[in-house]
Amino acid sequence: MIKRLDNIKLNINENEDKLVNVARKKLGGSLKYFKILKKSLDARDKNNLFWVYSIAFSDEEQERKSPPDKLKNAPPVVIIGGGPAGLFCAVRLIERGFKPIIIERGESVEKRRETITDFFSGGRLNVNSNVQFGEGGAGTFSDGKLNTQTRDGLNKDVLETFFRFGAPEEILYLNKPHIGSDNLFYVLQNIRKFVTENGGKYLFNTVFERFYTKNGRISSILVKNTVTGEEEEIFIENVVLALGHSARDTFKMLNNSGVAMQPRDFAIGVRIEHIAEEISRAQYGEKFRLLPTADYKFVSHAHERTVFTFCMCPGGVVIPSASEEGGVVTNGMSLYSRKGTNSNSALMVQMKAEDWGGGLFGGMEFQRKIENAAFVAGGSNYKAPVQLYGDFAKDRISSGFRSVVPTYSAGITFAPISEILPKVATDALKAAISDIDKRLKGFAADDAVLTAVESRFSSPVRILRDAETFESLSVKGLYPCGEGSGYSGGITSSAADGLKIAEIIYGKYRNFV
Repeated sequence: MIKRLDNIKLNINENEDKLVNVARKKLGGSLKYFKILKKSLDARDKNNLFWVYSIAFSDEEQERKSPPDKLKNAPPVVIIGGGPAGLFCAVRLIERGFKPIIIERGESVEKRRETITDFFSGGRLNVNSNVQFGEGGAGTFSDGKLNTQTRDGLNKDVLETFFRFGAPEEILYLNKPHIGSDNLFYVLQNIRKFVTENGGKYLFNTVFERFYTKNGRISSILVKNTVTGEEEEIFIENVVLALGHSARDTFKMLNNSGVAMQPRDFAIGVRIEHIAEEISRAQYGEKFRLLPTADYKFVSHAHERTVFTFCMCPGGVVIPSASEEGGVVTNGMSLYSRKGTNSNSALMVQMKAEDWGGGLFGGMEFQRKIENAAFVAGGSNYKAPVQLYGDFAKDRISSGFRSVVPTYSAGITFAPISEILPKVATDALKAAISDIDKRLKGFAADDAVLTAVESRFSSPVRILRDAETFESLSVKGLYPCGEGSGYSGGITSSAADGLKIAEIIYGKYRNFV
């Protein structure tokens, strides 16, 4: 029988081997099974920092989980999109006996990294393979943060699957797990190897052009290779739409084809950068060097519009993330070590339909307008507009940096952010930064750097699906899935939605195939 102990405290200097001794002492005999279930840092008292653990243990060997039941003659499934929703859907379908085809408009992660590195250093933007599009989706180059606010029972499966394909074991128990963009590079290749060795197939550099129906059910799709220009019709009855939040052309195609959709509220903002050590010192006190680089998460209601931090990257960098010509988009990225000089986070302002005038694609065009304004302000060459917080607060253009040097690699231009974002957003940001500073000393430092814009927080539309079958309300056999379809937000919840869709498809056929 497995026993569990919670609230075990270890000083930040103590070795985790002590946990094993605690388990042995509790059993009073041999220890044959031990596992850390949870690990979190208690930093409320900077003079008394400690780790808090939950552990499971037993004096009996534990049986391994049985593999999922497989269908003997599973029908084909096409998955549009190779981000976390699509990939985890593919993995679970293979475990259930299917041989999915993944349609991905971007490149494999190896080629994608080369393409993105070239863009980061001033090269040409590839509109089909960039930070938003390509194997692994947008999360590939944003640290691989796996913390989520959802309570989905499949979240544990997501973490275990990532570990199985090469992610660090600690993601299974850390309170705020992350893989690191450097580790994700190899994890994605391991997933691809598993998919292809078990009969699945990837079509990279391939765009989903349109679909055809028969009697209200999908019958085939048309795809096009972006390199050769060749088109191919794939006859298929099950299509998973794991598009990601930036597939604007595909959203319009689906709408023109009669797929039921609705607009969604979203958020826009900037990236804010500080010196990583200063954030760690403010969070942990003078013992900060004994701990991992500090993160933070805040919500501010100092203004009528809610402002919140998002995708915080300790020891990370701000990266160019455009996917359309004529627009500047930012994101944040950290490697596994999180040892960079700066820390950054998105600082987001909740927008409402009244800000863009409504309409199904009004929000999407609003995003595009702001991205274009940032592009022009930066010099129309993908340089990002930046402003020191002290200057932003006093409505003046910055002229130089102090201790914080921006990490956006494609170049920067001093520009007033108030001319890029709507007034309601800049007013909210000013109020929020000052408010957050009351909880995190130094957050409102004059030399903190704001980089514009962060606009791809979430999809501005939702593709409607049935609550029971998870199929599109308009087309049978079409399964909206993940962040791009409006049903998740982040890597873990998107991957969990992919697993869910896979099980729905399996359940549809298990009694008939």
